[in-house]
Amino acid sequence: MASAAAASTALLSSTTRASLSPKSSSSNLVFSHSLSIPSSFNGLRKPAVSHVPRSLSSRSSVSKRRSFVVRASDAPLVGNKAPDFEAEAVFDQEFINVKLSEYLGKKYVILFFYPLDFTFVCPTEITAFSDRYDEFQKLNTEILGVSIDSVFSHLAWVQTDRKSGGLGDLKYPLISDVTKSISKSYGVLIPDQGIALRGLFIIDKEGVIQHSTINNLAIGRSVDETMRTLQALQYVQENPDEVCPAGWKPGEKSMKPDPKLSKEYFSAI
Repeated sequence: MASAAAASTALLSSTTRASLSPKSSSSNLVFSHSLSIPSSFNGLRKPAVSHVPRSLSSRSSVSKRRSFVVRASDAPLVGNKAPDFEAEAVFDQEFINVKLSEYLGKKYVILFFYPLDFTFVCPTEITAFSDRYDEFQKLNTEILGVSIDSVFSHLAWVQTDRKSGGLGDLKYPLISDVTKSISKSYGVLIPDQGIALRGLFIIDKEGVIQHSTINNLAIGRSVDETMRTLQALQYVQENPDEVCPAGWKPGEKSMKPDPKLSKEYFSAI
């Protein structure tokens, strides 16, 4: 019998000439950017310990109106405050600091994690969000991308043309999580690989996580569905006596969360 083949490790190397201060300094830095991609990066991640189940509201509530707000049993699940962080990022080819709590009371936030720079599915997601950035801005929403790479790696990737697998200029910051503390606090870190799953969180203006989705490494996310979910969230927050049925989009009929009043919706479909 043939022996089992050893797991291969792909090595992606690119030599990039990048400027530490692209806009303010004429000095250049030549460095070699190497990423060691584990063989399990193909998306076949081993199962991990399951999340703690969410705690639902008790039926014995004394409130006359049933609450449709669920508080999670452990952060950062939906319904809890988003873990705050401050980190270095790359934006407009410069190094900046980003603090999540600075958006509190001002904007919604789309916070998404991706595994590594200079990879394959990741640039398709990152550029797709950038191409739709103006639409999110109209919804008073900021986008933040996060990976465990350094700001130097982010900068080199931004300075690489899209046709060569790079990002080109982006309309939102890419955050560096080299300590892996942000990925860990949002429950998306794969400990044995040191990279993040494709986690995405929609955080409202009060700093509460209202939506989360986590894909395995090989599966890209949909900007259209993120936009639709954000629009549904904003609608129900503006209309607290209504809920949005499956696939709801702006302009479509919503539903009253009541056994009798909901029949108006069901009779119309």
